[in-house]
Amino acid sequence: MAKLACSSPVPLIIYPSVFLILVFLLFASFNHQFDISHTVPSPPSSASSPVSGHRQSKDQLTSSSSSPPPPPPPPPPRMLSRTSSTTSPAVKVEKSSLERIEEGLARARKAIREAAQSKSYGRNKYNFSSSRRREMEFVPKGPVYRNPYALYQSHKEMEKRFRVWTYKEGDWPLFHKGPMNDIYSIEGQFIDELESSKSPFRASSPDEATAFFFPVSIVNIVQFVYRPYTNYSRDRLQNIVKDYIDLVSSKHPYWNHTNGADHFLISCHDWAPDVSSAYPELYKHFIRVLCNANETEGFKPSRDVSLPEIFIPYGKLGPPHPNVSPENRSILAFFAGGDHGDVRKVLFRHWKEDNDIQVYSYLPKNLSYTKLMGQSRFCLCPSGWEVASPRIVESISAGCVPVIISEGYVLPFSDVIDWSTFSVHVLIKRIPDLKGILEGISEAEYREKQRRVVEVQRHFTVNRPARPYDMMHMVMHSIWLRRLNLRLQ
Repeated sequence: MAKLACSSPVPLIIYPSVFLILVFLLFASFNHQFDISHTVPSPPSSASSPVSGHRQSKDQLTSSSSSPPPPPPPPPPRMLSRTSSTTSPAVKVEKSSLERIEEGLARARKAIREAAQSKSYGRNKYNFSSSRRREMEFVPKGPVYRNPYALYQSHKEMEKRFRVWTYKEGDWPLFHKGPMNDIYSIEGQFIDELESSKSPFRASSPDEATAFFFPVSIVNIVQFVYRPYTNYSRDRLQNIVKDYIDLVSSKHPYWNHTNGADHFLISCHDWAPDVSSAYPELYKHFIRVLCNANETEGFKPSRDVSLPEIFIPYGKLGPPHPNVSPENRSILAFFAGGDHGDVRKVLFRHWKEDNDIQVYSYLPKNLSYTKLMGQSRFCLCPSGWEVASPRIVESISAGCVPVIISEGYVLPFSDVIDWSTFSVHVLIKRIPDLKGILEGISEAEYREKQRRVVEVQRHFTVNRPARPYDMMHMVMHSIWLRRLNLRLQ
């Protein structure tokens, strides 16, 4: 038996089935690898062209036949997709974040145009059969709005798509922190809101952002860099902001993609418009959100955004809202404030001694500013050193019809709101005729304007966190409209 075990051909004769099984498994393994290599093609090697890869020498073919087949290539990234087993694989090119954003903006433009043309609130309008839903959601209606249907749809699209990335560079107190109270406080409120985790506009990453925010505080630069005031040259202010742009544009690609056309800064300080004056080409496309929205000083309504000026008392978010009916408003017109600026000097010269138009340079301590506004039919809002004034927001909050005495001032939210429906505009040269102009407004017209003032109060109210159609949302909507006008490649 030992001798038989040493003879060579016997095992193959005794175990033919084992040999056939091994051959079958080897063939099946090769066939399986062939199928995979055709279903998920691997990219050609950088060392040889696709053609030379198929041209192997006889020696190469011989050596490959004696060795096991190479392992299948790893699956490529998710850009490859299979269509079916009978067709060649389709290659789906993954879209960049910018392409996805632009496609979304294109859909938004289309939806807004359709709503404006059809005068319909569109498919995004909620079902108002629910009384609770009706109470929760505001729907713009009436002549106060240039096109309420377009505004409604645009605001919905903004909530869905508008995301803002706030740059992280910069240190307190010049960056990421601004005043939260007093006359320029809307600047700090916006910085705090856009950096809050509760903000619906906050982008989780810069690649998903539709706009980019510079969290610079002009108020704090003036306070911490310029004091004590040795001169009022804007050089230091201009250089700080320019250096910030240079920093973020060298670290990140986003400014360079658009030359700053989707970037913005928010400030209510009188010096804010001067930030861009030293480097006009740098800011050619940049969105400036300013209280001092003066067309005669370079404000461009098609690019820049007018910001309401508001005085925010400590511990509050804005002026009070006295609810006084029109029949209880016995004062024809009211103003109290300093006589700085040429417009106010003219106003005081003609009306400081009149009983019907009550004009004060400084209000006596026994009189209440808010109470007098609540008792007035019209509240005068003349320009001071600059065109904007917090009295516009104060008069609207008090239910008092604002009388705007200013030239070159681009009023906030003019893109969507018709100011002529709830305010009176008086040219500076017509100040001597002011009493006759106001008395010439009929009782019916006055009551209609006063009712519409109450309607727009929500648009000039600050909430934290911000709410739909309040002041912050309306300012963001103005920025959103400028972003919609920009198409990127």
